[in-house]
Amino acid sequence: MRFLNWVFLITLLLGSAACSRFISYDGPEVTRIEVHKSSRQMYLFHNQTLLEHYEFELGFAPAGDKQVEGDGRTPEGRYYIDRRNPNSDFYLSIGISYPNDADRAEAAALGQSPGGDIFIHGTPRPFRRTDDWTWGCIAVTNAEMRQIYAMVNTGTIIDIFP
Repeated sequence: MRFLNWVFLITLLLGSAACSRFISYDGPEVTRIEVHKSSRQMYLFHNQTLLEHYEFELGFAPAGDKQVEGDGRTPEGRYYIDRRNPNSDFYLSIGISYPNDADRAEAAALGQSPGGDIFIHGTPRPFRRTDDWTWGCIAVTNAEMRQIYAMVNTGTIIDIFP
C-alpha cells in the first residue's frame, strides 16, 4: 500500500509539471514577429530564419486597420511587445504596443479613443472552435501561447499586415 502511495504522488507531480503554464526555451532569440491577418498566419523569426508559425483568430470585425476603441479590429503596422501577463484572463498573454502616436492622432481626428490592451493571448474554453471572437487581439491555442510566451521577449518587434 505504501508503494502505491509513492507511485500516486510521483504521478501527480509529473502530471502537474506537464500541465504547467510556463515552459523554458533555450533556442534562438525571436527577433521579429510577422502577423498576416488575411491568411491568419503568425511567424516567429530569428533574423531571417523562421522558427515557428501559428494559425490564429482575430477580432469580431477582422477586416481593416483598428481605428477606435471597440471596433473589433486588430491594428496594422509596426509595433513591439511591451508587456507580459502571466495572470491573463486568456491563459497567458503578451502585450502589443498599440496605440502609437499615429493611432492616437487617427482616433482623435474621429473624435474617439483609439483603445488599447491589444494582446497575443490564449483561448479560454468558451471560445474554442469559435472564429474571430476577440475585441481586436490575436488568439492562439493555450498550448501555442505557452510556447510563444516562453520564446518572445519584451521589446520584440511585431509587424502586423492586412
